[in-house]
Amino acid sequence: MQVLIGTSKGLMVYEILQDTAPKELDIHFLGFSVNMIFVDKRSHRWWVGIAHRHWGQKVHYSDDQGASWEEAKLPSYQGFKMINGAPAKLKEIWSMQHGGADSERLWLGTEPGGLFSSTNGGATFELNEPLWDHTSRQKEGKWFGAGSDFPFIHSIEINPHNSSHLYVAISCAGIFESMDNGASWQPRNKGLLATYLPNPNVEVGQDPHQLLINPEAPNVLWQQNHCGIYFTKNGGKLWTEVFLKKGISSYGFSLAIDEKNPARSWVIPVESDQRRVAPDLKLEVFETTNFGQSWKSVSKGLPITHSFDIVLRKSFKRKENLMIFGTTNGNLFYTLEETPYWQLISSHLTKVNTVCIV
Repeated sequence: MQVLIGTSKGLMVYEILQDTAPKELDIHFLGFSVNMIFVDKRSHRWWVGIAHRHWGQKVHYSDDQGASWEEAKLPSYQGFKMINGAPAKLKEIWSMQHGGADSERLWLGTEPGGLFSSTNGGATFELNEPLWDHTSRQKEGKWFGAGSDFPFIHSIEINPHNSSHLYVAISCAGIFESMDNGASWQPRNKGLLATYLPNPNVEVGQDPHQLLINPEAPNVLWQQNHCGIYFTKNGGKLWTEVFLKKGISSYGFSLAIDEKNPARSWVIPVESDQRRVAPDLKLEVFETTNFGQSWKSVSKGLPITHSFDIVLRKSFKRKENLMIFGTTNGNLFYTLEETPYWQLISSHLTKVNTVCIV
């Protein structure tokens, strides 16, 4: 398999195969921060979002696996305003998703909390006004930044059996669902707790860190939230919180799920929102096979002392028998084993922002 690694200093491309050492194939956009990677399964086009210090956001695409790149036209907020009346401006591109196997659509999630779509292969993007103008957003303090100036859409999940059915995760606002291809939206945050707010049970104001839908059972979704780990078995109508082992924090950013078994997932915890380091300075991966009723550490091969690494929301991925993650300290680990034994690919990258298995 090919794996694309977006770091703060460029895009790395690796080949990872069974019984051979990982091979570095190429480096693209050297020196620039790659904060979004998406590979469209329908067209096989590679998309990359780049944050330039001086020129802001850029989006590039390649139809030949990086042999050549084209710069895409950025989505525009022209004519749209924030709730305080200031002109809305694109700050960062966080996520991209195809609209389903039977759809030409591309979805793009941004900061300040705007969802864009394209029906012409990304030549142009239009703002989804029903979500931008959602009644909850018009109320001061309902949508707000979390570690950023403005709310941002970092996860877009499509029901694989119904391309008109999608979810977005917004920090901070929560999970929103559309059953009609984005024409209308409903918050889906019942059961979540925003412990940082005076009323932790607010319908809007939650802070999901990552959202994933199970492709075999799309009513099952998992999320790593600012306030814990949650799953739903009924499409988001009610979320259930689960906890790691006693004494281990459930705070974190990264999450991976089994593509076939909806009860199975993996998380990499962080000490706390105040102390963003590996818990007890020990980098660990935890696995559940029973919807979080129990967890076990599957961390053989990982550093067990003096590890300050954490893993960001887009930097832990699983596909078939490959699991791979990169850390904020530039360490890159992978395993091809059913019972994970983690191996180090590189210890000298810069901060890993995002990982994509092609």
